[in-house]
Amino acid sequence: MKWFGGILVNAFLFLLLSLIIPSFHVESIGTAILASFILALVNILVRPLLVLFTLPATIFTLGLFLFIINALMLILTHKIVGNGFVIDSFGIALLIAFLMSILNLILNTTVLKASYKLG
Repeated sequence: MKWFGGILVNAFLFLLLSLIIPSFHVESIGTAILASFILALVNILVRPLLVLFTLPATIFTLGLFLFIINALMLILTHKIVGNGFVIDSFGIALLIAFLMSILNLILNTTVLKASYKLG
């Protein structure tokens, strides 16, 4: 259930960021959910290998290279999903990766705090 919740949160963030960033377009809610699901699969299947192969660069940049990897995962998602999920450039993908990381951190922190108060 937590995994599916993460997919919905990312779909919401895709829609929100597509309203803010003009070079990023998400066609519909369904496309956002599909893109979020594809991104989750790409992160499970491809990202670990990429992180392993780029470990020296990640260590040298104190982890900042992971934003590059996240941007590459977004571009791969764009290639798989197609015209309904459009990222115009690598720079935009990098910006989206950075903003999604920050927003996910904020949302996860607030949800965790709320769930601790309820439990």
